[in-house]
Amino acid sequence: MAPYRDSPQSSLAHSPNRERSQSPARMSYESGSSVSTTSIVFDRISERVAAASKAAPEKHRRGDNGESDDEDLKDETAYEDLETGPFLGSGNGNPTQHAEVKGKGMDRGLRRALLIAAGLLVSAWVAGLFVYVATKSYKPASEIAHDPQATIVRGSEKAITLDQVLNSFWRPEVRSIEWIAGPDGEDGLLLERGEGKDFLVVKDIRAQNGAGVAADAPVADSRTLMKEARFEHGQKGYSVGKVVPSRDLQKVLVATNEKSNWRHSSYAAYWIFDVKTQTAEPLVPGEPDARLQLAQWSPTSDAVAFTRDNNLYLRKVGSDSVVQITQDGGSEVFNGVPDWVYEEEVFSGPSATWWSEDGKYIAFLRTNETGVPEYPVQYFLSRPSGTEPEPGEELYPEVRNIKYPKAGTHNPVVELKFYDVERGDVFSVDTSGGFADDDRLITEVVWAGGQVLVKETNRVSDVMRVVLVDVAARTGKAVRTTDVRALDGGWFEITHQTKYIPADPSKGRSHDGYIDLIIHGDGNHLAYFTPLDNPEPVMLTSGDWEVVDSPYAVDLDKNVVYFVATKESSIQRHVYQVGLTGDGLAPVSDTSSEGYYAASFSIGGGYVLLTYEGPGIPWQKVVSTPSNPRRYEYVVEENQDLAERAKKHELPIKIYGTINVDGVELNYIERRPPHFDASKKYPVLFYQYSGPGSQTVSKKFLVDFQSYVASGLGYICVTVDGRGTGYIGRKNRVLIRGKLGQWESHDQIAAAKIWAGKKYVDETRLAIWGWSFGGYNTLKTLEQDGGQTFRYGMAVAPVTDWRFYDSIYTERYMLTPQANEKGYDGSAISNSTALSQNVRFLIMHGVADDNVHFQNSLTLLDKLDLAQVENYDVHVFPDSDHSIYFHGANRVVYDSKLSPPDKSTIVGFALTNDYDRTDELAHQRFQRRVDQSHEPNTEGQKEVGLKGPVTRCAS
Repeated sequence: MAPYRDSPQSSLAHSPNRERSQSPARMSYESGSSVSTTSIVFDRISERVAAASKAAPEKHRRGDNGESDDEDLKDETAYEDLETGPFLGSGNGNPTQHAEVKGKGMDRGLRRALLIAAGLLVSAWVAGLFVYVATKSYKPASEIAHDPQATIVRGSEKAITLDQVLNSFWRPEVRSIEWIAGPDGEDGLLLERGEGKDFLVVKDIRAQNGAGVAADAPVADSRTLMKEARFEHGQKGYSVGKVVPSRDLQKVLVATNEKSNWRHSSYAAYWIFDVKTQTAEPLVPGEPDARLQLAQWSPTSDAVAFTRDNNLYLRKVGSDSVVQITQDGGSEVFNGVPDWVYEEEVFSGPSATWWSEDGKYIAFLRTNETGVPEYPVQYFLSRPSGTEPEPGEELYPEVRNIKYPKAGTHNPVVELKFYDVERGDVFSVDTSGGFADDDRLITEVVWAGGQVLVKETNRVSDVMRVVLVDVAARTGKAVRTTDVRALDGGWFEITHQTKYIPADPSKGRSHDGYIDLIIHGDGNHLAYFTPLDNPEPVMLTSGDWEVVDSPYAVDLDKNVVYFVATKESSIQRHVYQVGLTGDGLAPVSDTSSEGYYAASFSIGGGYVLLTYEGPGIPWQKVVSTPSNPRRYEYVVEENQDLAERAKKHELPIKIYGTINVDGVELNYIERRPPHFDASKKYPVLFYQYSGPGSQTVSKKFLVDFQSYVASGLGYICVTVDGRGTGYIGRKNRVLIRGKLGQWESHDQIAAAKIWAGKKYVDETRLAIWGWSFGGYNTLKTLEQDGGQTFRYGMAVAPVTDWRFYDSIYTERYMLTPQANEKGYDGSAISNSTALSQNVRFLIMHGVADDNVHFQNSLTLLDKLDLAQVENYDVHVFPDSDHSIYFHGANRVVYDSKLSPPDKSTIVGFALTNDYDRTDELAHQRFQRRVDQSHEPNTEGQKEVGLKGPVTRCAS
């Protein structure tokens, strides 16, 4: 059934698909007329009944003999019969024919049946009118709010364009709040930057909306830390970059002239800015341009620790002297900052320095890369070092040699060091039973009062020790050891969710303790360990669902823990609370409807920035948590502009569900064209990532490239999270260990066979694509399938042999190549003959990819050359890293998928319904669709009316 449209004549006149809209659509349009045949019939019935009533009023009442007025209706003439009366005329065109039957009675049963039928028709008409009004079908499509659960679209024929997807048009406005601890223990304080008259201000969240504050609730006064976004020093002006206030809010650590290093790290000049005088001094006295890697305040606000040239230093506030803590830093030894692999795979950040809460000690990681081989990354057009080439070397690329441990090679040797601020000495603490230097990963360091909790694993991440270090006594011991290899054959994922819970007998906490995210049952759950050396926890959560590895909060006054979990559904996220005893589990977010929530908690856990990410239009608000006795609510963002855009465009229809593969239920999302027609045959594009523990199918609001392909080009896009991905049970994750690619590709092929069997799918046009691990699994799927199901594919920045990827990530899932040679051989992309059975595939890679090295694609190309395989295309991007952005390259990645078919690219071959190499008109139709996707977008480009900084969620 064709969807309803307003202004049907106009829609038909301007519809590009008019040739395909024949009788069914026309009937639908005509039924929208304001005067229908049915209503005319109903009017005539009313007239006849009224006339009969006027002529014989007594006959319409029940007589003394008890007969009904139905009895008298038998005298109606045939002229008044609705079937043979004046609406149709006589059969021979002679109106006098009716006189011949005048006075002939109608059968009472027939008359009763007609009245009942008429009554039913009237009821149906009224019901239809009610539905029409209730569903607001009378409204233009552009006035109807986006419905994420809709299975049919009433659109304005305004399709999504590629420009919109690649720009910010469809990205929700998302505000972040930088919660800070109050100098006197106040909760609910936040740091505002550039939102008002003054540049940097500390505010009480409750000051944002006075109407939402209880009358007896004290609101902290705002405090200006920096009036301007620039400052002067030595007759030179500096623009403010990153800012970090001291705990007492008397000083601000300011970064200027920031230069990116790796994914998370950067170099910058640092300053100590005095709030009272509004002046700044260099962190390194006399060196305003000193290039530093990291700087951190002491919790006591009286000192700053920083790293320069891989050595750790200390400067006390008010002193012009700097203490050098380490002496051995250099190109192969890092102090207080991670090397490349620890930044990328372990800490996901730039710091390996941890202050004690009392400011008396600094814990830091010392990383020795001496035995780690180097990998050269070439830059042909840019110079990331920031230096000019030597005279005569201008024509040579800059080469950056990275210490990069590949699978099975030497790992960096790490050890935890401590610095005693008062005594001025550096020391280590030895614990018996630890891992050997070449078999040790240190993954988390957490101060617990005067002690330190240290998590360490073996290099393949299946045995974990939790070590408790008494820093003052300079002793340590293992308090927990877990062999997950023996438990389920799996591994430990690196998390940073350990949270110290101090003792407070008045609150029922007799001993210090900590909360950790641990493996429990078939997933990850929260556990409370107390005292610190107790290996047996109180389980705070359990069940056939998982706690998400995301920030959580503890209200220490009420002994309540707030966290995010998948309790309602594996593809939803909701916020919950539970007591430290494991009792009182309850939702905080609204679980009566589907939702995908993120949460950012204030330092004391009394407030939360609740971010609703879908499936409807995203919004944000700050609310008081249930343990906070003072109720508060403040709407931060409603995304009204985004809602208006969604009304005016035809977004794809999203169908969620599960498919059963080998007895396992796998989540999927199918994106259908807005005017999906089950009688047609559609090509299908599969998009997936498939990496261990990842999740691509979710209830988030997302308009991405797949949405464009469905809405803008009119194809079907499918994503299936196969085994190995997250939140479908640990047993369905760990079975991939030692054989990456086997089950991931198997499940994509099984899913494709299911879709190929659907009546509305063209089984000869199935394609698959992905980036990074998704690129790897694209190639693995094409290899394993050998052209039987998928015919086309595109792999962006793919791994092709896991021996080439970094050791910490790879060995967690594959063990070492020395211990699992057959597994590595089987996981590599090596069957060139099978790849040749596909119609065509495309490989794209950034030459300066420091993550998945270009070596991966080059070695595969050599295998294809040796096998004389030619059914593929290659696109390389000079100076682009793993994200492929250098010189506008990211746009080229997506354009390459959409280039005309005669350029031998994936979408042109795989997805073009009407393409034939001999059909020039079909080729032109396809090109028009692509060209339209590049039309400049002017709608919605104005920034949403927010004051201050705005970040946008990833597309």
